[in-house]
Amino acid sequence: MRLPETAKRLLDAQTFAVVSTINPDGAPQSSVVWIKRDGDDLLFSSIRGRRKTRNLERDPRVSVVLYDPADGYSYVEVRGTVSMTEEGGDELINELSRKYTGEAFTESRPGAVRVVFRITPTHVVDR
Repeated sequence: MRLPETAKRLLDAQTFAVVSTINPDGAPQSSVVWIKRDGDDLLFSSIRGRRKTRNLERDPRVSVVLYDPADGYSYVEVRGTVSMTEEGGDELINELSRKYTGEAFTESRPGAVRVVFRITPTHVVDR
């Protein structure tokens, strides 16, 4: 599925995203993340063992919401499924840190294993 221009603009900017996953009991779990796009796929990073990582290992369905900081009534929701890999985890978090903070990333949990999540969109809402 192709992303609309609004989504591309927000993903290419320093827009924070809210990623929602499904807990084992069916309840939603949401996290604010740094994010980027690779073509029409979305990429973000997390650490092995975190709740969103465990949730996505069990159930790869995900929802991502980006809202326009200049217009809080304008938003994009991307629903899809994730694939994950540890390959490139450190490089992605450093790239995202430079995008959002202008500085290299400093890991707060030494020895943590970084995971790259790639979201392939299956449904997009552009409001």
